[in-house]
Amino acid sequence: MRRAGLVGLVALVTIVWPFVVPPYVVFLTTLILVNGIVAIGLNLLTGYTNQLSFGHAGFVAIGAYTGALVTIHAPDMPVPFTLLLAGLVTALVGLALGIPCLRLEGLYLAMATLAFGVVVLEAILNLDWLTRGADGLRVPPPSLVTSGIARYFLVAAVTVVMVAAAMSLVRTRTGRAFLAIRESEIAAQASGVDVARYKTVAFVVSAFYTGVGGGLFAFVVGFLSPDGFDVFVSVDYLVMVIVGGLASVPGSLVGAAVVTLLNDWLARFQNYRPLIFGAVLVAVMLFMPGGIASAAAGFNRLNRHGGLRAPPTPPIDGSGRPGGAVTPLE
Repeated sequence: MRRAGLVGLVALVTIVWPFVVPPYVVFLTTLILVNGIVAIGLNLLTGYTNQLSFGHAGFVAIGAYTGALVTIHAPDMPVPFTLLLAGLVTALVGLALGIPCLRLEGLYLAMATLAFGVVVLEAILNLDWLTRGADGLRVPPPSLVTSGIARYFLVAAVTVVMVAAAMSLVRTRTGRAFLAIRESEIAAQASGVDVARYKTVAFVVSAFYTGVGGGLFAFVVGFLSPDGFDVFVSVDYLVMVIVGGLASVPGSLVGAAVVTLLNDWLARFQNYRPLIFGAVLVAVMLFMPGGIASAAAGFNRLNRHGGLRAPPTPPIDGSGRPGGAVTPLE
């Protein structure tokens, strides 16, 4: 009942929110939800299977440009199909990247994904006949999604579906296999988990989520430029996952909100942005190594058990000594 009440309250706030706040806050909330979808995709890869990626901005770019080009050349295409196509195209690219990366881990995997992000940027710049290159690509608003409030409700609806799907996935055999791989690939393989298969599935699912987020990003922003998908954007997504909590779907949304709002606040202090971001990340790693989601779960457990309690006092026997204690020799 308590959870149902919380869900109802969140749904009510979500519906009422765009009608009681300024348009810019609606835009910022929409961007938080888009980043949350991307962060969930990255968390499924990094948080659940321990595959570090520094190239997720490249996946976002593929989904964004796919959604934009479909909207430009097929304006009558329903928005859900456009987003689905953006996700599927990005998932195919994720499959093509995931298979060669099966034998890589740690720093080598991070470098491979970083190189992938650079390759995507170069492709956008050189395919100027398709992407307009460095000049940028203006994205026309799709039909029925022409206002900020309409875009907000579109993104909110997609976010609900993607969060529900991710929560269901991590409770299945596939999700348990992801966690087993994260803990130990050798132990997972000894337990009958097909490590290569599930690592590839993680890449594909992560890329699909990121592609859908990229398609929504194109609709929300309305203009695409290669500068918006550089390596620093990939680092931002990784910070979202770490701050929110590894292997936590709700934590991904929380991390996306924190980083997006921090980016917005630091827009006037661009020279200090790396310093402040670094300080925030170090503070999280020191004081909340499991992220905000882990800290919140620990706080809830503490409240559920009535707070900190002193350890029980051992029984006292008739001599005034703790029961069972050995009497020291005189």
